[in-house]
Amino acid sequence: MQSFQNILLIYGRDRVALERAVALAKRDRAKLTVVQVVKKMPREWSHFESGGTSLDLQELAIDECQSRLDEYVGSLKQADLHVATSVLVGTPFLEITRDVMANHRDLVIMTADGEEGFQKRLFGSTSLHLMRKCPCPIWVFKPTRRKIAKRILAAVDPDIEDETHESLNAKILQLSSSIASQQDAELHVAHAWNAFGEGLLRGRTGVNPSEIGQYVREVEERMRHGVESLVQQFAKEAVEVHLGKGNPAEVIPGIVRSREIDLLVMGTVCRTGIAGFFIGNTAETILDEVDCSVLTVKPNGFASPVELE
Repeated sequence: MQSFQNILLIYGRDRVALERAVALAKRDRAKLTVVQVVKKMPREWSHFESGGTSLDLQELAIDECQSRLDEYVGSLKQADLHVATSVLVGTPFLEITRDVMANHRDLVIMTADGEEGFQKRLFGSTSLHLMRKCPCPIWVFKPTRRKIAKRILAAVDPDIEDETHESLNAKILQLSSSIASQQDAELHVAHAWNAFGEGLLRGRTGVNPSEIGQYVREVEERMRHGVESLVQQFAKEAVEVHLGKGNPAEVIPGIVRSREIDLLVMGTVCRTGIAGFFIGNTAETILDEVDCSVLTVKPNGFASPVELE
């Protein structure tokens, strides 16, 4: 079973993420740290003179956040749970990523920071930056969803010739299976596939349509075998497999909606060791289209573009 040893929770008013972080920490006997990031004030604004007394506004902001964190975790300090708090100063995604790297965190949990309105977005600037740049898994909770996920979807992309893909698939399935086991949830596994060159073949005269159909069926069967092989190796739960023909940016959100998925577990792929990684157009389109909690996983060898100061 996948376990965590050093969990970082980003402070938020909603307590769903807090309750999940506490449950994981207690299950794995992990260290749990709750952080809040304070914006760094310009030097010329950081002091306020009042009645001959100079007040450091930056320090006042830090003290206020620390008091808020102490109250937030005050009821959690139990004998079987180690909880620490920390106030960071600077740009949220940078300071959180640096904290993860400096303290070897293995999971970040946060509440969705998107915006409400006509174009509602579940993921805001901080969560997307962390998904792109933070080296450990990022679990973003949708607060309006059930506290305990009852349906989990693992999105995989089998490719036996690509070690990065295969190791990432293993991470996704092991993590999904572990969470499904802990929460007694249904586990679904999805893959969006296409038959390479099908459109080109169908556009040519002289190519037998039945032969094209046979080619497409063989590709689908090969993809199904690849997904089922991954499931047999890495999933310990009963699994429902979904193969959707088409663009992943349409297939995966469609499965999320039709199956009323509570948690989507997906990978963010890049070439091993390349800094300045971007999550990719397909993955970002999927994130824009889903309305559930999401857990993103990085491939082995991921190099964050953020540097420790």
